[in-house]
Amino acid sequence: MSLPRPRLLLVQGNKPLAERLAQALSGQFDVMVTDAAGVRVLSPRGVLGAASQGYQIVVADAELLAGVSSCAPVIPGAVPEGEAAAALAAIGEGVCICTLEGSLIWANDRFNAFDDQTRARITAVCRRAAALYEEQILKQEPAGFSFGSQKFDVASPDESKFYEVVVSPVRTPPSDPVFDGTEMAGGGPGRIDRVAAVVWDVSQSKRVQQKMDAIDRAGSELVRLDAESVRKKHVAERLKVMEEKIVKYSHELMHFDHLAIRLIDERTGKLELVMASGLPPEAMDVELFAQKEGNGIMGYVAATGRSYLCADIGKDRRYVMGLHGARSSLTVPLRLHDKIIGAFNVESEQLAAFTEEDRQFAEIFANHIALALHILDLLVVERAATGETVTGTVQGEIREPLQDIIEHAMWLKNAATADPALKEHVDRILSDCSAIAEKVKDAAAGPQHIIGAERALAELIVDPHLTGKHVLVADDEPKMRHTIRDVLRGKGCRVTVCSNGQAAIDELEASVKRATGKFDLVVSDIKMPDKNGYEVFAAARRVGIHAGTKGTIPVILMTGFGYDPHHSIVRASQEGLQCVLFKPFQIERLMEEVRKALGIVPKVPAKV
Repeated sequence: MSLPRPRLLLVQGNKPLAERLAQALSGQFDVMVTDAAGVRVLSPRGVLGAASQGYQIVVADAELLAGVSSCAPVIPGAVPEGEAAAALAAIGEGVCICTLEGSLIWANDRFNAFDDQTRARITAVCRRAAALYEEQILKQEPAGFSFGSQKFDVASPDESKFYEVVVSPVRTPPSDPVFDGTEMAGGGPGRIDRVAAVVWDVSQSKRVQQKMDAIDRAGSELVRLDAESVRKKHVAERLKVMEEKIVKYSHELMHFDHLAIRLIDERTGKLELVMASGLPPEAMDVELFAQKEGNGIMGYVAATGRSYLCADIGKDRRYVMGLHGARSSLTVPLRLHDKIIGAFNVESEQLAAFTEEDRQFAEIFANHIALALHILDLLVVERAATGETVTGTVQGEIREPLQDIIEHAMWLKNAATADPALKEHVDRILSDCSAIAEKVKDAAAGPQHIIGAERALAELIVDPHLTGKHVLVADDEPKMRHTIRDVLRGKGCRVTVCSNGQAAIDELEASVKRATGKFDLVVSDIKMPDKNGYEVFAAARRVGIHAGTKGTIPVILMTGFGYDPHHSIVRASQEGLQCVLFKPFQIERLMEEVRKALGIVPKVPAKV
């Protein structure tokens, strides 16, 4: 039994054109011609109303191709031909017609260009949509119910492509419709027996969203500092973990093989190198300032707050030394609450390796980096402030009772003139009270002292392994540098003391020219008013290389409460830093690290 031919309602405007169309389509359709007035009689809702009553196509001569293409997919068992097929083929997206079981009836060229597995996935969602429509029909939806489109996400097998598939139902013609040119009667609404799908390629937007989501997750990981980590790690260890995360996510998310992060020193405007991966030593030693001219691309970005894509570094006057063999770079500002705090730079050995999309991703990631570094700084500042607050509070709380003890002791001392033994005990009490007051005062002033130094100074014994070793000590706190000097000299070392970082660097550079001036060890504070601990470390490394020694001069850095404003610890640790001491530290710990740095291994008693 053959299926009835589909019927075409042709709304004529241009009569000769309508007649030609009717003749051309008569082999495929039962063509019925009317005019706009006839359509209005047909349905108060006009063309759309006529279509809802079962007419599979309504053609106005001004929209011929659109009308013909809209009719062809709903023909039971028909394959679009001629102008209908041409119109569907011209659509920029994939189009297909499937049975309710998901069997493909017809598709345009764009759909057929998909690989087999992708086509199978699309027809599978067509089958799922058809099942949903059947469920709605079984619920006996009221007359006139409109079945909406269903939207699905489909990916290619290797997930290199992503598609959005919109599936819509199509109806068969109503049963036995009768059209006399003025009205339509008889029959019922057509049933759904096909679905049509339109497939949009959304790969680009999907990849962008995936990258954005990945960067957001990475940023959340950067700023996540759980209580356990904070409690078990000092600031240097936390900085090291963060550096590893930044390098890892940069490689994974943006495929950057090299990166550098510099922060602005608010006092000097200098761009301090905080983290680097892949930079040669000579590039890490380059001094840059947050200025538009004469300070490289990073200086320009830090000064202006504008990102900078450099497609060919060989033709860019702003570029200064970076990665060996670099040919292009991307630099974005580090922002914190609309304030520029530094710059983030990556380089590639390929020309024009970075795109505008890379720039957008890097800017988003840089915001996460800036926030993570800020949180670490806040933790350090909070720790320092808390320590000073606690010791200050203790000092205030014990001041009154301690003074009371002193007054009573003075009374006893005056009353004990005839008893020398009692007077001696009272003097001991007064001496202890003075020592307590002095120690609390030192603690309230910050961690600028060494635990056990007084005892060590009172019991100094020359160590033959340390005798003659030349040590440079740099610290802007007089008490710290003098205490370390006295202890080391008492052990037999030669000690040169400097009150700031620049003086220490000058001493190191001058030592190259002196026959007996070579330093065996450097002990330096991190936070000094001019040069920081890393700069002293870097100078010691340069001097050691210039002098032809094996490796560099060993360096021990010191810091109070883990304070490291220029992240010297992380940078120096990458390049062979011997040790970091966190003030206040035990004098025994200092001597242990000194011996270790000088290669003096303590003898282990032989087993009997």
